Amino acid sequence: MLSRRGLMAAAGLWPIALRGAQAQPASPQTSLKVGLLPFGTVSWEAAVIKAEGIDAAEGLSLEGVRLAGSDAARIAFQGGQVDTIVSDLLWAARLRAEGRAVKFLPYSSTEGALMVPGSSSLTTVAGLAGKRLGVAGGPLDKNWLLLRARAREKDGFDLERDAQPVFGAPPLLMRKLESGELDAALLYWTFCARLEARGFRRLIGADGIAEAFGVTGPIALLGYVFDEALLQRAPRAVAGFARASSRAKQALAATDAAWAPVRPLMAAEDEATYATLKHAFLEGIPRRPAAAERADAERLYAVLARLGGERLVGAAATLPAGLYWDGGPNG
Repeated sequence: MLSRRGLMAAAGLWPIALRGAQAQPASPQTSLKVGLLPFGTVSWEAAVIKAEGIDAAEGLSLEGVRLAGSDAARIAFQGGQVDTIVSDLLWAARLRAEGRAVKFLPYSSTEGALMVPGSSSLTTVAGLAGKRLGVAGGPLDKNWLLLRARAREKDGFDLERDAQPVFGAPPLLMRKLESGELDAALLYWTFCARLEARGFRRLIGADGIAEAFGVTGPIALLGYVFDEALLQRAPRAVAGFARASSRAKQALAATDAAWAPVRPLMAAEDEATYATLKHAFLEGIPRRPAAAERADAERLYAVLARLGGERLVGAAATLPAGLYWDGGPNG
């Protein structure tokens, strides 16, 4: 468990990543309010930025607003209590399609996976027929929809009908998988990493699922969401966010020493868990050209819109134009 001191120490910054931003400092002490989740990985990056003084070098005064969870973060952003949060691409697209001029900046391509015990006889998705399958989230979870579609198109069966899916919170499903009450579980990446450290293995990852729909590389389905008004009002501050995150990610990828302020925030029980969490975080750093990222996101979004319909994506059958921030002052 993270200590109260650890959470408070992590609550001072919300970093944003951007490759190739020009190194112009933001206006001195530009103040921004950022939403922070108690156990979000953004706190790891924030700890590095603080420890290395990167935020001060960018002239940023960042007020961290601690929020209880994803729903609270979305409410705070929509109500103007914070300037930016990290959220799902689908949610950002829905907001823009409904008339709120928001921008999306990729944060991480690390996604979940379908986990099984190391000793399991399961080796393919086709083998899930008749099995007890835990699914983090609900019936409209994007990874669940994509896994169902892949099974239907590649293996000719419907997981919802032919398997035994159980929906629930990730910690509960992880415990049930460990106890043998489930044969497999579709979980978020941090839970997958912890299970891998205990000898569990991935049957298929989110990237493997996406490949079935023509996606050519990892897609950052999590990103920073902010209003175009913020970009117009303080473009150099937004670019300062980007540079701070980029420098922190570079440090974390380059040296183990940079992880010193992060380790207390990871709640890693042992070295194996620490190593798997670290590896998965670094794997998710967006590295692809923006055009390739956007093209693959459009392909995957079209599939999700078809599968989930209006309940999932609202009225936007395609990814709204202008959603991605291109790094310029006008978005």
